[in-house]
Amino acid sequence: MKVVVQRSKKASVTVDGEKVGSIDRGLMLLVGITHEDDESDIRWMAEKIAGLRIFEDEEGKMNHSVKDVGGAILSVSQFTLYGDCRKGRRPNFMAAARPEQAEALYDAFNKQLQSSGLAVETGKFGAMMDVSLINWGPVTLIIDSKA
Repeated sequence: MKVVVQRSKKASVTVDGEKVGSIDRGLMLLVGITHEDDESDIRWMAEKIAGLRIFEDEEGKMNHSVKDVGGAILSVSQFTLYGDCRKGRRPNFMAAARPEQAEALYDAFNKQLQSSGLAVETGKFGAMMDVSLINWGPVTLIIDSKA
């Protein structure tokens, strides 16, 4: 499982002109799932993200998590995170999980985040989405459950 984590002042996702998810202060997540992922990857990633200290304290140091600052999560499925661009000019997406497996794990991941007390908004799995983000910092991290 691979997630791009972006600290956000404001983020939203729109499908067919309709806003389906939005947050103010929090984390924008682009979530990629590979065919090797399972429930242990989901639990590990959700715990890692919920506790990740990337929000500043009173002294300007990154000591607070999204939970500490009362932030929210906008989670967007992103199979292209598993695009292999080493050969040719067109990415190969063979490492991405099949949609049936990926959707079930993506839903489980979002529920795991919610069960930790976080407000979670989402995009629409498999849809063409327009994502808007004000990246705060900017702070962007890539987390891989297999690395």
